[in-house]
Amino acid sequence: MVHKIAKITKRGIRFLLFLLLFLFISVNLFVLLSGRLYLYKGIANTYLKGKTGPGIYDKDVFYSSTIPKAKKPFQWIEAKVELPKNATEFKFMEKLKTTSFLIFKGDSLLVERYWGDHSRETVSNSFSAAKTVVALLIGCAIEEGKITSLDEPVATYLTSFQPEDKRAITIRHLLMMASGLDWEESGKNPLSENAESYYGSDLWGLVNRQKVIAEPGKKFMYQSGNSQLLGFIIEKATGKSVSEYAYQKIWSKIGTEHDAYWSLDKENGDEKAFCCLYGTSRDFGRLGKLILQRGIWENDTIIAPIFMDEMVKNPTMTTEEGVPNLRYGLHIWTYYLENNQPVYYCRGILGQYIISIPSENLVIVRTGFEREKNIDPATTKFVDPKKVGHPADLFEYISVARKWVK
Repeated sequence: MVHKIAKITKRGIRFLLFLLLFLFISVNLFVLLSGRLYLYKGIANTYLKGKTGPGIYDKDVFYSSTIPKAKKPFQWIEAKVELPKNATEFKFMEKLKTTSFLIFKGDSLLVERYWGDHSRETVSNSFSAAKTVVALLIGCAIEEGKITSLDEPVATYLTSFQPEDKRAITIRHLLMMASGLDWEESGKNPLSENAESYYGSDLWGLVNRQKVIAEPGKKFMYQSGNSQLLGFIIEKATGKSVSEYAYQKIWSKIGTEHDAYWSLDKENGDEKAFCCLYGTSRDFGRLGKLILQRGIWENDTIIAPIFMDEMVKNPTMTTEEGVPNLRYGLHIWTYYLENNQPVYYCRGILGQYIISIPSENLVIVRTGFEREKNIDPATTKFVDPKKVGHPADLFEYISVARKWVK
C-alpha cells in the first residue's frame, strides 16, 4: 500500500514538473512570437517581487530624466493645525495605505502627515496625475505661439495622423479624452496598451499604431495613449523634451524645493507623458496652488488664465456609461460641491490626488497605495449623480480637509 502511494506521488510530482515546464515554454513562445518582450520586465518587477502591479516607488525600475528644482524655493508658511493623535479620519487613510496627506490654505501648510518611510523628501509616482501637467504644457506652448490652437489637427505635428481617417482628430480631442482611438485602458490586463506603455520601450511606435474606431469629440473614453500623443506634440512643437519644457515653463517657476523625475521608455528615450512624474508631496502642493490660482504664481503668469478657464470646463459629450460628462475638463478632473463651487483635481490610479478648491483657497495632496472604486451610475439613486465617475475616497479627503481647516 505504501509502495503504491509512493508510486502515485512520484507520478504526480513528475506530472506537475512537466506541466510547469510546458507552461514555461508556452509563455516564452507566446512572448517571443507576439513580440511582447515588455512582459518579461513586467513580471520581473511585479510578481517576482511579490507585487501585482506598478508601485509608487518604481522610479529606479526605469530610466528617467531629471527636472531640476527651482533656484529660489517658495517657502510655505508652516501654521500647522493641531489634530488629535488618534483622529478617526487617520484610520480611513491607513486602511487605504496612505503615505502622505497634506492640506494647504493660501500660502500656509496646515496639515502634513506621513506614514512609514515616506517623508517630505520622498519622491513618489504621480501616475496619471502627470496628465494634467502635460495639459498645462500644451497651454504654455499655445501662449508661446508654438501651437496655434487647441483645435489644430494632430496631423500638423505627427505624420502618422495624416491618413484620411485620422485627419479630423485635434489636440482638443486628445485633451478631452475623446479621440476615438482604439487604446485599451486596463490596469489589470498584461496584454493591454497600458501595460506595454508602462513596461515597454517603444512609446512612439505604440501610440502611432493606434486605429480610429469612433468619431472624435463625441464620447469620453479615458485613454492614456491620448496623453502620450500630447507629449509627442509638445516635443515636435517646442523642440524640447517634455522634461525640459516642464522645467522651463513650470517647475523652475513655482518655487519647487526638490528635483522631479520623469520615467522614460528607454535610456535617453521618451517621457511616459501619460504618467510617472515623480515628485515630493510638497511640490505636488505647489502644482495644486498653481491650478488654484488660474495659472498665476506670485504675480507671474505661468499659464494663461484664459487657457486655465477653458481647461476646467466640461466639454459636452457622453461618458463610457452613457451619462452626460460632468467629471472631466481638458485633462483635469472636475467635481462640484453642494453649493456648486468647483473642485479641480489630478488623480493617479493608486490614489494619488492633487486637489484644488478655489472657493475655499484649499489644496489637498494625498499619496498612497490604494484608492476606492469609482461611483458608477447604478448607485446614483443612493448618491448625488454628480459623484458618478469619481473615486469614493475623494469625497472623504475633501470632507476631512474642510472640517480640519475651518
